[in-house]
Amino acid sequence: MASDQKGGTVGVVWNIAEPIAEKLGLTLWDVRFVKEGASWYLRIFIDRDGGVSIDDCVEMSHALNDPLDDADPIAQSYCLEVSSPGIERELKRDFHFEKMMGKKINIRLIRPDENKQKEFNHAVLKSYENGVIGAILDDGSERQFNKKETAWVKLDDFEE
Repeated sequence: MASDQKGGTVGVVWNIAEPIAEKLGLTLWDVRFVKEGASWYLRIFIDRDGGVSIDDCVEMSHALNDPLDDADPIAQSYCLEVSSPGIERELKRDFHFEKMMGKKINIRLIRPDENKQKEFNHAVLKSYENGVIGAILDDGSERQFNKKETAWVKLDDFEE
């Protein structure tokens, strides 16, 4: 599922976490390694049909501890956080777009378009191919967005 996975710390952690998530009946949604203030955070986002419980997060966290310690992919100290991607989850990876086809999304561009518009809310995800997002806007018009030109794409309201 991580065909669009990059290398580095996130890639190494992804390769460790994905089979663990699958064994627990979960989907690995995302891995982020970020610095906030003086602290580093390794954030693992998991998902499952019907939603993720606190117990799922705890189980995934415990299952990750030894493999992460054995692989030692991160030189500095960090805080491990395991959570659900949330109702307004960000769509970043190819499989996110494929899985959420037909769902409502909100799109924020990095820079305003030719009409000085930067946000497109309540659109419906119609297609995704080669980094191009096809959406039906709330006025019924269709538009394509290059993923590289978006600040983020998030679900508008998560429907099961």
